[in-house]
Amino acid sequence: MQNLFSKALLVVGLAFCVGAAAQPYPNKPIKILVGFAPGGNTDVVTRILAARMQDLLGQPVIVDNKPGAGGVVATEILVKSAPDGYTLLTSSLGPHTVSPFLLKTVTYDPVNDLAPVSNVSVNALMLLVNPSIPAKSVPELIAYAKANPGKLNFSSSGVGSTTHLSGEVLASMAGIKLVHVAYKGGPPALAALLAGDVQFMFSNLSDSLPQSKGGKLRALAVTTSRRVPQAPDIPTVAESGLAGFDVAPWNGIVAPGKTPTEIVARLSDTIQRIVREKAFRDKMFEIGSDPIGDTPEQFRATINNDIQRWGKIVKEAGIKAE
Repeated sequence: MQNLFSKALLVVGLAFCVGAAAQPYPNKPIKILVGFAPGGNTDVVTRILAARMQDLLGQPVIVDNKPGAGGVVATEILVKSAPDGYTLLTSSLGPHTVSPFLLKTVTYDPVNDLAPVSNVSVNALMLLVNPSIPAKSVPELIAYAKANPGKLNFSSSGVGSTTHLSGEVLASMAGIKLVHVAYKGGPPALAALLAGDVQFMFSNLSDSLPQSKGGKLRALAVTTSRRVPQAPDIPTVAESGLAGFDVAPWNGIVAPGKTPTEIVARLSDTIQRIVREKAFRDKMFEIGSDPIGDTPEQFRATINNDIQRWGKIVKEAGIKAE
């Protein structure tokens, strides 16, 4: 009888395990890592997306900020996470395609250790200066830097971030010497500019527009190849004298490299559905972002192109982290 009872318990236990394993994804909360401080563009985009993903997937979607090294810290946390679809990352141009070339301490392979899910949005950066600087255009800023070599400081959201790289590319193309000051995210970098601790920075539109319209900071240009509809009167850096200057940061969801393709597909389909919604697109426009919502294959192509492009730029320009 005891033996029969034990066998019965074993059958029940096995049935429970099989049933648990067969549960459809997702069946518990999902966490999305953000490699920057709360309040910046990447954080805001992620929180808007997460709220809607939670509705469609039927599970809590939690945003977890892990700032540091321009997004590298969060990326390294992701690649060490279980590839089960329950830990994701809002990756961006800097840590995904630039930092592996810029920083010797990066421990991940951006091609094999990260599984693209969907590119959520792209956005321009705006070149802002503190009013204490007399420059009212990019050529005037360059002239000021040449007249004051090594005395012009710019802040960024972290080493290897697009806000850092934009300043380095500006310095290289213009032939000027700048001092980079890294912060843990866009908001503290912007606060430093407002306080006059640094003289200029490249900042996301969502942070830049209120400050420039309020007169607290002066907007000189945007980093994309075309002017942005949110600020049509602001020229691009390229049309301001540095032809070919084009930095268009993106925010995309990625998973650990070995995440099953069916889970990646489920997440991608969900994000693409959200990006097609008018309410989401309107919110992206309000924060200065352009919604994308592509397939894993399309996102991977974007990443591979950017890896080749920025690897070449970093090498040819001799850009180095401090």
